[in-house]
Amino acid sequence: MVIPATRIESTVMPKRKIEEGKILIIDDEPGNVQIFERILKGAGFSNITSITDPLKTVETYEKIKPDLILLDLKMPHLDGFEVMAALKKVETETYLPILVLTAQRDQATRLRALESGAKDFISKPFEMTEAISRVRNMLEVSLLHNEVREMNLDLEYRVRKRTRELEESRLDIIHRLVRAAGYRNKSTVPNIARLGYFCSLLAEEMGMSADQCNLIQQASPLHNIGEIGVPDYILAKEEKLSNEELEMFKLHPIMGAEILGGSDSKLLQMAESICKTHEEKWDGSGYPNGLKGEEIPLEARVVAVCVELEKLTGPANELPISPEAAIEEIESKSGTFFDPKVVAACNQVLLEIKDITEQYSDKDHANLLNHFRPTVN
Repeated sequence: MVIPATRIESTVMPKRKIEEGKILIIDDEPGNVQIFERILKGAGFSNITSITDPLKTVETYEKIKPDLILLDLKMPHLDGFEVMAALKKVETETYLPILVLTAQRDQATRLRALESGAKDFISKPFEMTEAISRVRNMLEVSLLHNEVREMNLDLEYRVRKRTRELEESRLDIIHRLVRAAGYRNKSTVPNIARLGYFCSLLAEEMGMSADQCNLIQQASPLHNIGEIGVPDYILAKEEKLSNEELEMFKLHPIMGAEILGGSDSKLLQMAESICKTHEEKWDGSGYPNGLKGEEIPLEARVVAVCVELEKLTGPANELPISPEAAIEEIESKSGTFFDPKVVAACNQVLLEIKDITEQYSDKDHANLLNHFRPTVN
């Protein structure tokens, strides 16, 4: 991803920006605060907030989000170490630029301060030139850190936006492929949204991961895409197909898998698997390979049940039936056509199935079918 040149700046922060950094002074001695304020203002720093009550630290920090904290260690009620501990609880995602003010020079105290979160020290009494240099250096690091963080957030936003755009494009392509199949055979065009949600719901109930549920939701409407390769006269024939015609029709899972095969996309790999095996039956009587039981991929077993559920409750049925009646009919084929565990899962999520059926009506599906030319007779 190309970052616009206007967002890339030198690692040497502009002097003006450093001097505009937000500084918070925490010291219980008003005299010390006044001295340090004068020193900072004399050096050009203008954005300074001071408090003498350490109990107000968290409230003040959350209000102004300082770029630098000048913290006295020895204070009543809440010492500097306790202040740093409190700040760590409210600021867990970004850099805490703490510059400790202390008259204590022993190594144990300084080591404890560093372990508590301090980044540097200024010794009391202050040596003005050294104090200003340390403040300036700390602000430079803090502001640079914040800028990098903002750039990273911007990049994350751009990646999420682009990912969403790709997802929308992918779904659009899927819907158009399903529409293409509908030009050949209206009766096999499902309510795309409803079928997808049925599949995702049952997949979750069967223990598939969130990613797999998302993939099966998107891939399931492509289960019959291979019918594009079946001759029109076979798809349009109303009477019983001859043995030769039936064998030609039974090639559509293979043709669908060939259309979708060979891709690095997990979505298309899922769709290929579904296309190839959704006509297999639990008892081995299906086609094209006569797979039996768990030889059939779980995603195909789920789609097979959901396609039947959509067919019984949707427009493919001249007299659509309720989800309860549809599940009862599906149960009659449990152990023969359908995986008994997938069928049992339907009853576990019956309320959700009813909600999906009601929420995703066939109005949108009818609009989709209006785009199709009449089936060839």
